[in-house]
Amino acid sequence: MSSKIEQLIDEIEEYIDSCKPQFMSSTNIIVNKDEIEELLRELRMKTPEEIKRYQKIISNKEAILSDARAKAESMISEATAQTSELVSEHEIMQQAYEQANAVVSEATQQAQAILDNATMEANSVRMAAMQYMDDMLAHLENLISSASQSAASRYENLLNSLNQYQDIIQSNRNELHSSKNEEDEQSMAMEEEAASDLDVIS
Repeated sequence: MSSKIEQLIDEIEEYIDSCKPQFMSSTNIIVNKDEIEELLRELRMKTPEEIKRYQKIISNKEAILSDARAKAESMISEATAQTSELVSEHEIMQQAYEQANAVVSEATQQAQAILDNATMEANSVRMAAMQYMDDMLAHLENLISSASQSAASRYENLLNSLNQYQDIIQSNRNELHSSKNEEDEQSMAMEEEAASDLDVIS
């Protein structure tokens, strides 16, 4: 069947190879129209009916696939129904146990996630509070340092003023003592002079 077709194809190829090339061309050839049409006609006539049937099947592949899908779904439905009927009480309990474990596992994961989030939020709040307290303490430290420097400066000015007043007082006292000594010396001189006058009179 296919060998006859192959023979005809070989004959066509041999005929094309035997044709003379067209003048001044390396690709075009001179073909006898009647001969090539005869070869093609024989090829069509000898195409087997089986190939035509396969072509028809291929053209209807969508219908075949749809029918195959319907049959497959029907078989799956029947098998599922039979399987459901054959499920025992132990298998049902096993499924329920697996479902319960899945629920517990999911609840555990959710609880852990909630705990992790709460821990992260608590740490965030704690860090924010620590940062706030550190900022407040730093501000207070700056206030105390500034006040201390200001007080030290005022205290130094006060000491300088007191020292100046002490110097003035000391100078005034020295002047006072100096005046008193002069007065004492004058008084003693006057007394001595008066005493000498008395001696002369007597």
